[in-house]
Amino acid sequence: MARTTAAALTFGLTEEQRELSAMCRDFAEAEIAPHALEWDENHHFPVDGIKAAGELGMGGIYVSEDNGGSGLGRMDAALIFEALSTGCPSVASYMSIHNMVAWMLDRYASPEQQEKWLTPLTSFDKLGSYCLTEPNAGSDAAAIRTSARRDGDDYVLNGVKQFISGAGETDIYLVMARTGQEGARGISTFVVEKGTEGLTFGANEKKMGWRAQPTRQVFMENMRVPAGNLIGEEGQGFKIAMSGLDGGRLNIGACSIGGGQAALEKAIAYMGERQAFGTDLTGFQALRFEVADMQAKLEAARSMLWRAAAAYDAQDPNTSLLSAMAKLTATDTGFEVADRALQLFGGYGYLQEYGIEKLVRDLRVHRILEGTNEIMRVIISRKSTGVA
Repeated sequence: MARTTAAALTFGLTEEQRELSAMCRDFAEAEIAPHALEWDENHHFPVDGIKAAGELGMGGIYVSEDNGGSGLGRMDAALIFEALSTGCPSVASYMSIHNMVAWMLDRYASPEQQEKWLTPLTSFDKLGSYCLTEPNAGSDAAAIRTSARRDGDDYVLNGVKQFISGAGETDIYLVMARTGQEGARGISTFVVEKGTEGLTFGANEKKMGWRAQPTRQVFMENMRVPAGNLIGEEGQGFKIAMSGLDGGRLNIGACSIGGGQAALEKAIAYMGERQAFGTDLTGFQALRFEVADMQAKLEAARSMLWRAAAAYDAQDPNTSLLSAMAKLTATDTGFEVADRALQLFGGYGYLQEYGIEKLVRDLRVHRILEGTNEIMRVIISRKSTGVA
């Protein structure tokens, strides 16, 4: 069966978008997929491979062209991250986080700050990390405790960030810290550069999946950063942090669909090769119906994701609602399809060499990050009923 990607569909896509999706899928097959199992096994963060994607404009996908970005929309980004995730959801998901950091600087940083930090991010000369979550502040992001105290021309930061993708390997950290009162209004945003005195990192976490990107705690102990590293104004940090999440949810949904699609394609290929009771597995109607259900679920999730991405690009007031719906649906579907694909492999699906178990492990965390799927239900229910 020929691979089925967003590029093969015509609904809502321009010729340029179909070509973009095909180009990214080709890049994933040539530069990512052949190494994905090795990177996973060795917990290797493929910085060189990520930087190669910078030559295709993937370091600043929806950053304005004036600031060195590609100036694309969120629909384009959905196509890109789905295609890249067919090679490795872990690597593609890190690239999504990097792009979220770059977009925040494009939107909120001053021209001087953009020239200093954004330009190298868009080319992947430098890599970025998003630092919001803390050991006791996950879903309740407004409860962060990391502090930033003004002291002359500097801010002094103290605190711990948890589950930070790329930490220890990346160059620029977008840190949310408390400069004022309790709650969302007391949070501000800072750029912290790797090598800053007082900035240290924990051990690389031993994770179920996403092993091709490091995840560490970030420690800040009496860490001084210039006042010029403040992004926007004091008290805007929570707004800045949250503004990136609608797009981040679309991206992680796209990564889930891409990973699920890759798992399905692997399962279909295996069914054509595997013999049982004297015939290929494709000869069993029950298994073909299973494939049909998986493909239909992926297509439904993809359609919802595209609906939300189009709403984002059109500045639709329902964007946050639709993004939450798309994230919930796409991440649940991607994981479900990968798990069912593993079942079609039988015992072989449990073995590392076939790559299915890696996809299952990688996609499981997508239902947790960028807001857990339980939080997505809270958002959807509140916006649907008007009850806070």
